[in-house]
Amino acid sequence: MAGIVAGAPGTAQAQVRADDGARVTAESRRGTYEMDVTINSPALGKSVKARLLLPKNWSRNASTTWPVVYAYHGGQDDYTSWTRNTDIESWARKYNVMVVMPEGADGSYTDWYNYGKGGTPRWETFHTLEVRQLMERNYRAGGARAVIGNSSGGGGAMTYAGRHPGMFKYVASLSGVLSMRSPGMPVMLVLTNAGNGQDPFAIWGIPYADDANWAAHDPYELAPKLRGTGLFFSAGTTGRPGPGDPDVAPWDIGLLSEIAIGANNKDFRKRLDALRIPYTAHIYGDGRHNWPAWRREASSVWPAMMKAIGAKKV
Repeated sequence: MAGIVAGAPGTAQAQVRADDGARVTAESRRGTYEMDVTINSPALGKSVKARLLLPKNWSRNASTTWPVVYAYHGGQDDYTSWTRNTDIESWARKYNVMVVMPEGADGSYTDWYNYGKGGTPRWETFHTLEVRQLMERNYRAGGARAVIGNSSGGGGAMTYAGRHPGMFKYVASLSGVLSMRSPGMPVMLVLTNAGNGQDPFAIWGIPYADDANWAAHDPYELAPKLRGTGLFFSAGTTGRPGPGDPDVAPWDIGLLSEIAIGANNKDFRKRLDALRIPYTAHIYGDGRHNWPAWRREASSVWPAMMKAIGAKKV
């Protein structure tokens, strides 16, 4: 266990490490029910942050645990994304639920392939092992888990649920890529990651040449393993601005990308239909690839997530 001085300014009271040695090194209270923590992560080879929303009667020494929602952000964003762009604090305060919003950077929610060599960054390990264990061992997060994500965070949420059956009782993807190998999708993902300053071939490998690794992280391929998990996914289809969207040109990337993602979500829906796996989908018309749509979708699915994990109203 880490030798952390309990209660010292800026240091963490939590002391139990994750199995791989990941540890919380600092805490910063942002209010009665909100806290940022710094995690020293062997999986990433660096320290990153996560933001926690705590239940009303939370105590680190409580005898009980709380249902938990893990909320993942999209590309070109960070662990503050959900609190900056939504009313997630007010949604959470209505229930006896904990919310954990970890850093995801532009890591694509995977342990990077790195041309077959593996190694850092290992974002899947960070999220599904390190963050989860640290929350459960130090902050009273329980085993009743839901996960929600927007954009790459939505694809990541669905991928994690498929790769770790039973880890989440409910998964919600908002404009996530759910069929990574559909026509045009590999090119779109490669270009997006290159635009984010990453080596796109280091993430899942080279499309087609490293198809087995792509398939191993593709929600479409993982769909059979989603049986028994509550599923929600949504995306726009028309490439026209929706309510609250900015007035942008028709060739705006936020509009064009949502057309492709909407078609992609339809492919995923067909896959679930063929497998006779239950789901809830909202494949809507107008809406840009941005937060006005994601706020609406997240707000609408929140009660279903709370029910799935047994989070009671307070």
